[in-house]
Amino acid sequence: MTRFIDVPTMSELVETIGVDTFLGELADTVQADFIRWPEFDKSARVANHSEIGVIELMPVSNASRYAFKYVNGHPSNTARGLHTVMAFGVLADVQTGYPVLLSELTVATALRTAATSLMAARALARPDSRRMALIGNGAQSEFQALAFHRHLGIREIVAYDIDPAATDKLIRNLAEYSDLNIIRASSTAEAVRGADIVTTVTADKAYATILTPDMIEPGMHINGVGGDCPGKTELHADVLRAGRVFVEYEPQTRIEGDIQQLPADFPVEHLWQVLAGSAPGRREAGEITIFDSVGFALEDYAVLRYVNEQAEARNMGQSVELVPWGGDHDHDPKDLFRFTRSARNRQRLRHAA
Repeated sequence: MTRFIDVPTMSELVETIGVDTFLGELADTVQADFIRWPEFDKSARVANHSEIGVIELMPVSNASRYAFKYVNGHPSNTARGLHTVMAFGVLADVQTGYPVLLSELTVATALRTAATSLMAARALARPDSRRMALIGNGAQSEFQALAFHRHLGIREIVAYDIDPAATDKLIRNLAEYSDLNIIRASSTAEAVRGADIVTTVTADKAYATILTPDMIEPGMHINGVGGDCPGKTELHADVLRAGRVFVEYEPQTRIEGDIQQLPADFPVEHLWQVLAGSAPGRREAGEITIFDSVGFALEDYAVLRYVNEQAEARNMGQSVELVPWGGDHDHDPKDLFRFTRSARNRQRLRHAA
């Protein structure tokens, strides 16, 4: 049978584990899978674009497990009272093709994106980083703030969003974290001044320049999260030229990341090699490092693997017959036609025979 995790069950799982612990353990899980990078069959996501959004499929596999995620991005959804990004995913057994897990991934994707940012910052940001600018205070902002506060030592966040209500939400949701000081800024330039880490996580599907070269200071680590599809950027091209740029899966980032603005031969470095110890991360305190994050399927594989393990250990989720499972002594795997009858009638016909 397939384990099914819906949104209420995911909420219960996160609450049971604790959001802080969940973020830290998930960052470790993503890192463990990135270190095994050569073991995975990888490809860029398949995207269907429209004028107002995108719908994507993100597959990845190794010798034992296959995973994919369905995810959308529709910035105008909020005007309709809908979420900008929604997702679900499947973890399957490679040997049989049978789905092991069907899970919501809207909440889990926000957690895995923040966990991935944390994973990168551990390798690229200055160890003494204590102040972070958070540009874009929408659905992802609380997750980023908590990951960096609880697991990287960030004590002060300077927040800015063009929508003041979004910053109100961020401050309200994190009010219980009394050891985290959140300061409201009136502009991006004000927010990034003196920041050790700058996280940009805006939603508009546009060629934007959220960060410009005059805002960059020596030693900054830039966590560029929002530029994640063709035609969507956050960083001025000269910001990218000012530092070392680290990417997840280069063929995808060339199309979707902030480096889409630059020539195809612009040099980038691979995050997995840094994590595996075969390439250097931050080399000196004054260096500018940039994580051009677009989100890669291996991160979804990791969160599906983590969720499945945690749900199994706690006996959470529902077992569903998503596909004809079989396995009983009188099941004929070549007889698919039998499933045109209800389970009750199949049982009645077996007894009659």
